[in-house]
Amino acid sequence: MSISQTRSVENKPTSDTLPAVPLFDNRRQFRELEAELLAAVTRVSQSGQYVMGPDCQQLEQRLAEFCRVPHALGCASGSDALLLALMALDVGPGDEVILPSYTFFATASCVSRLGAKPVFVDIDPESFNLDPRAIEPAITSNTKAIIPVHLYGQCSDMTAIANIARPRSLPVIEDACQAIGAELYGRRAGELGDMGCFSFYPTKNLGCFGDGGLITTVEDKLAERLKLLRAHGMQPRYYHQVIGINSRLDSIQAAVLNVKLGYLDAWTMARAERAHQYVELCRDAGLDRIVSLPIVQPGRRHVWNQYVIRVPDGRRDELRAYLSERKIGTEIYYPVPLHRQQCYADLGYGEGSLPETERAARETLALPIFPELTESEQQRVVDEMANFFGCRRTATVGKPHFISLASRAEIRTAP
Repeated sequence: MSISQTRSVENKPTSDTLPAVPLFDNRRQFRELEAELLAAVTRVSQSGQYVMGPDCQQLEQRLAEFCRVPHALGCASGSDALLLALMALDVGPGDEVILPSYTFFATASCVSRLGAKPVFVDIDPESFNLDPRAIEPAITSNTKAIIPVHLYGQCSDMTAIANIARPRSLPVIEDACQAIGAELYGRRAGELGDMGCFSFYPTKNLGCFGDGGLITTVEDKLAERLKLLRAHGMQPRYYHQVIGINSRLDSIQAAVLNVKLGYLDAWTMARAERAHQYVELCRDAGLDRIVSLPIVQPGRRHVWNQYVIRVPDGRRDELRAYLSERKIGTEIYYPVPLHRQQCYADLGYGEGSLPETERAARETLALPIFPELTESEQQRVVDEMANFFGCRRTATVGKPHFISLASRAEIRTAP
């Protein structure tokens, strides 16, 4: 019997009868914390202090302690955090900023909005983060800053990046929007560069009820400049020293984040447990010989904002469609790398110019991972993937084991 024939026989349940497994479901988190969250929102609503109120100040203090830095400044979004960080460095026309192409658009758009030029470099294929070896060849006399991205919740190699940047007095801005609580050899994201930028978008590990952001820094002068820039360059009221923007954190969002912050470490542990469970399940299924599972690099605390696998042989989109038919949520981060986006066509990056970035865009697929994801849901994700690739659950008692028909692996029995 062929693999395709085996698959059609084993997939008898219709999509109408299959339970859905969402990519992410923040409603489950809300149900667990509903009373606390609603009480916090009500308190702010009754206070009348809706913008940069006491809740914002409390959050800034707590997050400064969490990130182990002297300064943490709230703003309206992670995108604004990146923009403000560049503004604080006076980045503008004629300047260049080095950054990866395999990232969310905001990492580059903040550079372009200031009239500067994003210089895209390739990634390390294991971590998906900026490859430090690509930085030095990209540096010119116009280079003003470097923005490494701690993608999917794992820190970039900030030691190697600092060794390149510091002798040249190049500021390093951490895009830590997916990496709150991530660590590199015991040091937290946000304390590894000159500034760190965070997002509190609802899908982040620490998410609010809308948009919100934060900038961390160890530099007193940068902190004062960021405070000025986020509020129209105004100090005191109605006296404008510089031209800033309006990027203040709402008190309701801060109140929500203050509630959730107390649970962040537990949620991070839960994400790590689910990442480990994927490894165990995929190994039992023989899927680790078919797809590439994410790797935690040495010295890292990975916080697993996303669990991203590689699907080889051009089958990523086919697998995603198959899982979608069976009500399993997935996502492609990112199908078109930034250097190949239409808005950056004038920069002249041709196809193949950043090969690892382009390969990642073709192969990567994010599977469901969030603290409330259940064991049975994870099992079903792996079952369906195994079914797609022609793997079959063996008739054993206890922990499920699989046989890979595609690789003709031997049946493994339960220990």
